[in-house]
Amino acid sequence: MSQSRRTFLKVLGAGAAAAFSSGPIARALADTGNSKEFFILIHQAGGWDVTLWSDPRNSRKGGYIGDPATTLDIDPTKITGWQNQPLDGGADETFQLLQKGNYLLGPAMGSLADMFDRFTLINGLAMNTVSHPDGTYFSSTGRHLAGGRPVAASIDTMLANELVSQQNFLPSVSVNFPSTFIGNNLDASVSPLRVTDVTAVAKSLARTTLYDSDQDRANVTTLLDKESKELAQDAYYPQVPQAFDLQVGRMPQILSDDIRGLFDANKLKAAHPSFFYAGQQYQKTGGLNAAFAVEAIRKQVARVVSFQMTSCDTHNTNYKFHPQIIQETFEMIASLIREMDNTTFVGSNDKLSDHVHILVVSEFCRTPQINLSGGRDHYPNNSALIVSPRIKANTVFGASDPQQLLPVEQKGVFSDGDRAPSPADVLATFMGAFKIDPRKYMRDGEVIKALLR
Repeated sequence: MSQSRRTFLKVLGAGAAAAFSSGPIARALADTGNSKEFFILIHQAGGWDVTLWSDPRNSRKGGYIGDPATTLDIDPTKITGWQNQPLDGGADETFQLLQKGNYLLGPAMGSLADMFDRFTLINGLAMNTVSHPDGTYFSSTGRHLAGGRPVAASIDTMLANELVSQQNFLPSVSVNFPSTFIGNNLDASVSPLRVTDVTAVAKSLARTTLYDSDQDRANVTTLLDKESKELAQDAYYPQVPQAFDLQVGRMPQILSDDIRGLFDANKLKAAHPSFFYAGQQYQKTGGLNAAFAVEAIRKQVARVVSFQMTSCDTHNTNYKFHPQIIQETFEMIASLIREMDNTTFVGSNDKLSDHVHILVVSEFCRTPQINLSGGRDHYPNNSALIVSPRIKANTVFGASDPQQLLPVEQKGVFSDGDRAPSPADVLATFMGAFKIDPRKYMRDGEVIKALLR
């Protein structure tokens, strides 16, 4: 190795040391072993009708002033949990409540309802907004928009920043999820890889042989690997060339067919056909993202995978199909649980379901009343769903009032007084399950300790 090249690399290393020494790559070189937990974060775009799943209403009795779903305003033929029940004072039919464990559930949960001992529900979330952008980022960051812009890091960024591992080539992959990278205590390398389609990544990994061959690139990688190792032996900041060597050493694997196959739609569908089934109409892209999540986590390529489901924003007569849209979301989650139960990490006998944690949110719910156009509008109440070995399952926290107009205040739960839970509390609780201090990232929100195992 020439003296001039060695000197150049030393200067480069000294100048970059401050940027790398406390970053996730440097932390990866001294991995503490906290690398077994992985995350799938899902945003159901559009605002779901919680009366069809987590907070069902099927009667006009008890002072309820809303309009329960009936066979006149929806199409129940493809809703697997729908069982007819006469609506009070009307000739049309509504649905029967599903008694599952400690839950009373609505019909749109599909087969996920039978997995009641695997998920947790949080009802009566105070959204304080009926704006799609505001509610969307409120659900992922715990903060409202300011001047139309997000002001805090999103949950995927927080988790990646805390739990990055040297095995994770891509700490966070975000497919249309409301991801943000905002804050002074974040490492640049955990900024979410934001894409509109997972298959788009394959194009960026493609390499032409027009100017050089695969062997040419392999020779360059070998040279850089050798030089970085030599430099690390006498560098003042050895972490810098070590980090560079870590990146160079991973390059052949990143460009391998195995990694590129993660972003191949045909291979994903072949590996996980359960996400794609006859009659599926609305959430095929969500199924592809779910298949990617399982494969990327199984291979420990990504630590956090987040994605958005097809919108269920139904103001007009298309409310008729709203239950099917969200049922397909919950069927995908049920398939995720089954896939993770039957899948182990590469090089390990550990099941994914023991180490993968799922959070499902939306920006708000729909109005109790059906409007003159045969749909429901935006409403500042909400629910969230969690699937995690660290959160108590078969448990519901929070509620809305009998009219489903307002979330109910929870007594003696929060240190700042009796109030309804908010999205910030959901995010804080999710992080608290992994002993992450929410105050490191969040201004608001408190861990709901009663939900932690």
